[in-house]
Amino acid sequence: MARKAIGIDIGGTGIKGALVDVRKGELLSERVKFATPEGGRPEDIAEVVKKIIATLPGVSRGMAVGICFPAVVQHGRTMSAANVSKEWIGFDADAHFERVLGRSVHVLNDADAAGVAEMRFGAGRRRRGLVMMTTLGTGIGTALFMDGKLVPNAELGHLEIGGVDYETKASFAAKERENLDWDSWSARLQTYYATLERLFSPDLIIVGGGVSKNHQEFLPKLKLAAEIVPAQKRNNAGILGAAWVAADKHYD
Repeated sequence: MARKAIGIDIGGTGIKGALVDVRKGELLSERVKFATPEGGRPEDIAEVVKKIIATLPGVSRGMAVGICFPAVVQHGRTMSAANVSKEWIGFDADAHFERVLGRSVHVLNDADAAGVAEMRFGAGRRRRGLVMMTTLGTGIGTALFMDGKLVPNAELGHLEIGGVDYETKASFAAKERENLDWDSWSARLQTYYATLERLFSPDLIIVGGGVSKNHQEFLPKLKLAAEIVPAQKRNNAGILGAAWVAADKHYD
């Protein structure tokens, strides 16, 4: 594997990127961020990604690019679209970005990328068995790993519990929307994680998303058989994981 790759994290409101040391799991540059263009169309987003890469110091011509994206991604195609244009549904994202950027590109789901970062460099490092990564934000993103290997596109934030898509009740956005205190929100998280545990019997659950910096306010309130811990890479996780996967795919 090469030592360096470019990581790009595409969201509904912002696109950020950095040069990454994929052996150490560290950023080699400051993160560069631009607003996601209105409408979130493929051509417009690709131009912003191109602009970010041109801004990064130390980028060489043959460097691979990993892009994490808010969608189910199968064989380089984005099969859904969250907070971006519906033009992405069924779209060959790998080929599109490779054409615009002139580089080897690997696109993957954003929660999967964050999970890869935690498994390689963070809270899941050297952990065997079934590990579940969850990100608590606008929704609930999830990633599954068995003995360190990713099982892609696990959309377990959409588990139906009590007749509702439970990310609408237990995401951090739901906490803010309903002005829930930590105890009330933790009760909902208990329902969610207990359901995951009943269905999958994980050995470890990693909790990410911006709210994980306040993990002491809610994780100690959860009563589970599985160990549950905060993520370590936080806002850099998508960039780190996407870059690692791109380097791995480019040189395998």
